[in-house]
Amino acid sequence: MDESHAKQILEQQVLTVARAFEDKIDDEIAALDRLDLDDLEALRERRLQQLKKMAEKRSRWLSLGHGEYTEIPEKEFFAAVKASDRVVCHFYRENWPCKVVDKHLSILAKQHIETRFLKIHAEKSPFLTEKLRIIVLPTLALVKNAKVEDYVAGFDELGGTDDFSTEELEERLAKSQVISFEGEASSYPTKSNKTKRSVRQSKTADSSDSD
Repeated sequence: MDESHAKQILEQQVLTVARAFEDKIDDEIAALDRLDLDDLEALRERRLQQLKKMAEKRSRWLSLGHGEYTEIPEKEFFAAVKASDRVVCHFYRENWPCKVVDKHLSILAKQHIETRFLKIHAEKSPFLTEKLRIIVLPTLALVKNAKVEDYVAGFDELGGTDDFSTEELEERLAKSQVISFEGEASSYPTKSNKTKRSVRQSKTADSSDSD
């Protein structure tokens, strides 16, 4: 096949793709043209209802303490995870690694008001740390619908050092769907070996991660 023939074939392929794209746009324009006033009013009303529901949701989230990164005592944990569909809870002690996590969670709490961000002092919460098998600190317990779905224990999943970015932690939390996130999936693997556990139950049967 000579060069001119190959060029001709390539141009034909480009034209075929362009025509298909134009046809798609024409179809969408035609669909809009077919909408009458009643259809447009129905679309407008549906959109208004969606905005209203989102405003109500946002107001409820804020009333529950979403949008801020707050510390709570052990006794308030169960009520908090029952009230909010998604919760990120940082079990910490007063050390540098936990302060690094604090910095990132303070930022993410403001960016993701759909999720409640909490911290609990592990050494002052013996019942809860034993129940949830918290061994490594810092540990993030990722809770959905009152069940601990996953854990981020230490920094192993965040590159193994304390200089990970807020975006890397954000992507890790998104992997467990405990926050809404439209970015690309993180390349860091999920290493949780724990099984799901309802925080409503008094007994646990899952294994714990330790370093």
